[in-house]
Amino acid sequence: MISSKAIRPGLLSRKAAWEVLQAVAAGAYADVALDRILRRNSFTDVDRGLVTELAYGAIRQRHYLDAWVDYCGKLPVVKQPPLLRWLLHLGLYQILLMDRIPVAAAVDITVELANRSKLARLAPVVNGILRFALRLQEEGSSIPVPESPIEGLAQKESLPVWLAAELIHWKGHKDAEMIAKAFNKTPSLDLRVNRLRINAQNLQKSLACSGIETSFINGCPDGLQVLLSSGDLRQWPGYREGHWSVQDRSAQWVTPLLDPNPGDRVLDACSAPGGKTMHLAELMKDAGEIWAVDRSSQRLKLVKDNAKRLGFKSINFLVADSSKLFEEKPDWVQSFDCVLIDAPCSGLGTLARHPDARWRMSPDQIDSLVLFQFKLLEGILPLLKPGGKIVYSTCTIHPRENFSQIRNFLKKYSKLHLEEEQQIWPNYHQHGDGFYAAKINLSP
Repeated sequence: MISSKAIRPGLLSRKAAWEVLQAVAAGAYADVALDRILRRNSFTDVDRGLVTELAYGAIRQRHYLDAWVDYCGKLPVVKQPPLLRWLLHLGLYQILLMDRIPVAAAVDITVELANRSKLARLAPVVNGILRFALRLQEEGSSIPVPESPIEGLAQKESLPVWLAAELIHWKGHKDAEMIAKAFNKTPSLDLRVNRLRINAQNLQKSLACSGIETSFINGCPDGLQVLLSSGDLRQWPGYREGHWSVQDRSAQWVTPLLDPNPGDRVLDACSAPGGKTMHLAELMKDAGEIWAVDRSSQRLKLVKDNAKRLGFKSINFLVADSSKLFEEKPDWVQSFDCVLIDAPCSGLGTLARHPDARWRMSPDQIDSLVLFQFKLLEGILPLLKPGGKIVYSTCTIHPRENFSQIRNFLKKYSKLHLEEEQQIWPNYHQHGDGFYAAKINLSP
């Protein structure tokens, strides 16, 4: 797409970010598109970081940047050619939301990208819109904020209007705004130590020898937050040796709720990508029988690869729909001591980590997810031994997928008892995704 004339510094990294935006608009997941494009290019660590920030930032801020395009351009954003829209987002993000990018360079390189691509004839449009935005910023002006509190929050924090409305309904405007701000901050990179191979103190020392600075995470005994790093994490000390896995601190909180014992028979009903499956094996000292089940053979392969890297022998694998396991595996009825259901969900607790998720989800999709989650709970229940326990978890903050879902489940099955539950909300002042978990016991 870019012509072969001499390439100025910074142009290729911005071109790569633009390609990520286009791929996501065409339906790709942001993390998959970013990884694919980074692998195609030989970027320095600094450039890799720039591509990631530009791509993820512009995707997060889509609604906000659209509002700027609407205000600064002659045509509303819905009538702009998509290729132009994403290029304008790239330029505007640098001007409006990045401190370390010289604004003149942001404008010049964005216009040059247009000139070197299929948008050459629209380069003056790009230049005009970006310079208008730059003038407003230099004057201390901004675009008008909608009078509606819902639409105002949606524009300011770049959310779908329906989600802004829900947040205000659940938490009130003040807390809704803080949660929305948490969606837009860069998430922490957290590691979970494989306690069967190393302890947190020794892993921290090992990483420090390679210039990777970490800190312990309060309330997370096996967690380390990465503060300073460089390079591909798969090349970091201890990765190949299975000393650690990447897992957000909120997700690390879930599996210990199940409190599995060595020798237990445990079902992980929605296993992929496998972080909680591996945590189960660690907590059980790799002694017992764990069944990792997932509908996707491709995603279950990720679980197998992780189990091999971490050295676990207690994990077995099955490609199946867990909502129908009692039909497919009748010998499994009442055979599990513990069941973990990390249910498919809307992912509304992980919007900082998955910037494209806010644009993929809709109320209708949540309706479908709620129905499937209940079907999953009902399908798994016959497999639990009397006296056994279930932990149901999601990485969402939607009450219908969490508190309401569990209330309806307990109401239908009188032998079930709720032992504990908690909703973790995204917090602007702290790290960690939004997560929910409920621990349920089945009467003997």
